[in-house]
Amino acid sequence: MLKASLSSKVDPRDAKLSMAHFYVAFTALLVGGLAGLLQVLVRSGKFQLPFGIGYYQVLTVHGVLLGLVLTTFFILGFHLAAVSKTSGTLTNKQRTVGWIGFWIALVGTVMAAVMVLLNQASVLFTFYAPLKAHALFYLGLTLVVVGSWFNSAVIIMKYAEWRRANPGQPSPLLTFMALINTLMWCVATIGVASTVLIQLLPWSLGIVDTVNVGISRTLFWYFGHPLVYFWLLPAYMAWYVVVPKVIGTKVFSDSLARMSFILFLLFSIPVGFHHQLLEPGIDPAWKFLQVILTFLVVIPSLMTAFSLFATFESFGRSKGATGLFGWLKKLPWGDARFTVPFIGMVAFIPGGAGGMVNASHQMNQVVHNTIWVTGHFHLTVATAVVLTYFGVTFWLVPHLTGRTLTKKMNKLALTQGILWAVGMTFMSGAMHAAGLLGAPRRSSFSEYGGAPQAAEWIPYQIAQAVGGSILFIAVLLMVYIFINLAFFAPKGEQEFPVGEATNQAEKAPMVFENWKLWLGITVLLILFAYTIPFIDLIQNAPPGAKGGRFW
Repeated sequence: MLKASLSSKVDPRDAKLSMAHFYVAFTALLVGGLAGLLQVLVRSGKFQLPFGIGYYQVLTVHGVLLGLVLTTFFILGFHLAAVSKTSGTLTNKQRTVGWIGFWIALVGTVMAAVMVLLNQASVLFTFYAPLKAHALFYLGLTLVVVGSWFNSAVIIMKYAEWRRANPGQPSPLLTFMALINTLMWCVATIGVASTVLIQLLPWSLGIVDTVNVGISRTLFWYFGHPLVYFWLLPAYMAWYVVVPKVIGTKVFSDSLARMSFILFLLFSIPVGFHHQLLEPGIDPAWKFLQVILTFLVVIPSLMTAFSLFATFESFGRSKGATGLFGWLKKLPWGDARFTVPFIGMVAFIPGGAGGMVNASHQMNQVVHNTIWVTGHFHLTVATAVVLTYFGVTFWLVPHLTGRTLTKKMNKLALTQGILWAVGMTFMSGAMHAAGLLGAPRRSSFSEYGGAPQAAEWIPYQIAQAVGGSILFIAVLLMVYIFINLAFFAPKGEQEFPVGEATNQAEKAPMVFENWKLWLGITVLLILFAYTIPFIDLIQNAPPGAKGGRFW
């Protein structure tokens, strides 16, 4: 049954559902990319926003559309396509649930976007108190989350159906990975849904007068850090399973890939305090505990790096490569489906190192709330993750639309990836350097608000503007490539590359499919890391927080 599903195309009905998500995602890329360009131009001190547009309005558009809308819609579309490909066509019921989720999320996106564009929700993509937005913004974000839950239900239902039809067999690797990411998302979004529905929405409607800010920020970061891994794990799906097939080799280890994803599920959620190391109201011992838990995520990251580069080296050796790095020459550098995600992999090395600085109990104080953090964010999410999404787009969109990636589009895709890497090197590098000099994270250095600009920061702000301009050209190229692959590329058959394990006889242990065990451990870790600090935040809330209640 599995082999039959791997040899077939994604059903056109399922493809239509996935493509609907991609249309929203790439629209968000275009608008959010324009907002990012305006942002870095303002930061350079050489440009002023026209028509009374506010800097923080632009910043919110950029963060919400790229950090929340682009990623969420792309991931949902990718998950649906991957599960349909590896576990079989969705049933009519599953597809209907998926469409309901899509339309709910789209309506929520439009509601939130309208409020931001009307300058009624310039609260950044973190949107936590004491910044307040219009109630429709919070309601819109809630609908986006609810819509994602419907799509999550589709993944869970399809997985359960496959398990019933294949008792005692490990699930297809891509389906397993999509399920892990889905479960992590569902558990994490409980936090953001709680703070929006219980705190921020009633506060915005005037039902309550004040909000317990400590609780609000804690609930957000309970969600906010696993959000990062929700972005990252689809890239890992491509790195582990798709890239080996693209280069013509096998997955290094099916079991190692499953174990790394299980570890991300366990260690990604109970670590939100490392974003709150300088905030009052949280006992330092609990902060330090979550710092330790944060560093445990390094383990599956290193497992992934080992697996990927072992795959690349094995492939190179099989092609006759010799010497320490001779295998690098054998890799298919002319194939954008490989090269663009590979650039993302390389960017994740300094990005991960910067993340260890951010999560450190001590070094965080050097860079906390400086633009170093923004630079880190752009190396990890906006380079490692987004470039991998682009690499997936180059083959997945033509596969879903019945078209092909031509040599011309492949060359243009390579150009786009290189431009992105160059632009991000300028922009992110300058952000890291300016952050070490103390440049604040979100200031515009202009009449739109912010601290006075120190002279030593100016060259780095100009470098950010140069990098941001190059990145916007890359955004335009990517949108053009997407439109071509969706509507104008020649009709044909584009492969959905799904790698097979090196040793097909070695079956992955069924303990990986024991969800009572893994979800139980996840819940226990969350309760251990958050229960006592949460009680402290409620009982010892400041007088303005209404006696410590949630609002």
